[in-house]
Amino acid sequence: MRRGFILLLVQSAIFTATSAQDKSYIQDPSFAVSFLFQDFKSASNLRSTSLSTALRDRNFARIRDMSPGLGISYLEGIHKHYDVVVSLTGSFLDYPIEGRPPFSNDYFLVEGDVSLRGKMFSNAWWVSPYVQVGAGTSFYKGYHAAYIPAGVGMQLNFFDEAYLLVNAQYRIPVTPVASFHFFYSVGLAGKIGRKKQNRKVENMPLPTLVKPDRDGDGVPDEEDVCPDTPGRKENKGCP
Repeated sequence: MRRGFILLLVQSAIFTATSAQDKSYIQDPSFAVSFLFQDFKSASNLRSTSLSTALRDRNFARIRDMSPGLGISYLEGIHKHYDVVVSLTGSFLDYPIEGRPPFSNDYFLVEGDVSLRGKMFSNAWWVSPYVQVGAGTSFYKGYHAAYIPAGVGMQLNFFDEAYLLVNAQYRIPVTPVASFHFFYSVGLAGKIGRKKQNRKVENMPLPTLVKPDRDGDGVPDEEDVCPDTPGRKENKGCP
């Protein structure tokens, strides 16, 4: 009886676990292409005055003051609320380095970073705001630099197959040749590789409850009048 009770508990635990994991909303591996703007002017104005002054005087860069570029990203979920994002971007601009004269020409800036984004909602929702922080490196005209990308964004889900990504970051320099700047991007992502999201988890076969039968005559001990002597079923396990 004790063995049978334990098997019933195991059955119940397995059934509960497989039912709870029937669906998953982890971000599928996805590839994104983005159009971006690098904004050094707004960051410089904020640092030279204050946020309240910049808001009052509307001292922010316009689109024509920003440098456009393109980027690619790889996204993959590690939890339904957390994704890893690897990005590589490029743009032509005159990169301002503090304490050094301007280059007076546009050169190619390459930035690459790895970040973690935390989503407010899982991919079960069609829209999800998120925060993002990571670590990155850049290369510009022989200068290597490191920075921290930190920002917020919004993901729009199109039928679990494609996503619109809107992102704004403040890029904080770690090395002297990096500069504070804002980074804005709008991109479209599509799934690649094996899907994780909404995958069905196959139910595990449930264990069969076997009643003890010491004499092996096919009559369970709890019904066997002669549990230690093989017998017939019609005689309740007795010869």
